[in-house]
Amino acid sequence: MAKKNRINRARFFNAKLTSTISITLVLVLLGLTILILFMGNGLSNFVKENMSFSVMLSHDITDAQIAQTRKRLESMPFVKSSRFISKEEAKEQLIQELGEDPEELLGYNPAQDCVEIFLKSEYANNDSLKVIGKAIENETNVDDLLYQQEAIDLINENLSKVTMILLILSAVLLFISFTLIRNTIRLSVYAKRFSINTMKLVGATGGFIRKPFVLNNMLMGIVAGLLANGIILGILYYFSREYTQLKSILSVTDLVLVFVIVIILGIIITTVATIFAVNRYLKMSTDNLYYV
Repeated sequence: MAKKNRINRARFFNAKLTSTISITLVLVLLGLTILILFMGNGLSNFVKENMSFSVMLSHDITDAQIAQTRKRLESMPFVKSSRFISKEEAKEQLIQELGEDPEELLGYNPAQDCVEIFLKSEYANNDSLKVIGKAIENETNVDDLLYQQEAIDLINENLSKVTMILLILSAVLLFISFTLIRNTIRLSVYAKRFSINTMKLVGATGGFIRKPFVLNNMLMGIVAGLLANGIILGILYYFSREYTQLKSILSVTDLVLVFVIVIILGIIITTVATIFAVNRYLKMSTDNLYYV
């Protein structure tokens, strides 16, 4: 009798372990997809905030006027940061690009003092750029404003497409995840279908019968979510060592939010799947239990 109990406990443990591992792997896949979606948003902001405007200053501008103009530009609500490039620095860049000194050829330095400004990500769209361009051009001591409109349009268009693809992929994967977890839980409930029927015959309500199954599998969903988060964190740690830019794309807040979402999804999916699985056998007649 004791040996039979040990065998039953071992089978129960193996079944639970298998179910937990299966749910964990599904949550890892789902969590990685959500993480990529967050990274896509972070990448979008990273790219937008690294797009620069070159504000060309007047040729006869003084150092004091340069400081005042830069201060006014940085105080504008759409500017995240700025960088000053002097005539000499600009000339050095021209020498590297052309392979010769343009001042020796022309007799004067054609480069201008320039303030390179970087926009906040929420302003890096076509509608805002037109307003921003006018605001900067109206500044005193500003001779010209240079930026690549076509490149900005292409970046915004491609980022929108990538975001839409990731949203569709997340929705499809969520449906697949629910189906896989539902089948896993259905198999675990299947082994206790006669116990469910016995409780139903002695007058137990559906809620009373479902409660232990829901609580048990809800706990399994939490454990699977924690394990999935551990695996995701390990994957992120590995890739962050290989690609250091990953840290600037994905914030700690986003990472914590992904971890919370994974655990919540583990709880919700296992709970809903358990209710569906138990209800199936609650509605089934005793005779039909032998044929499923």
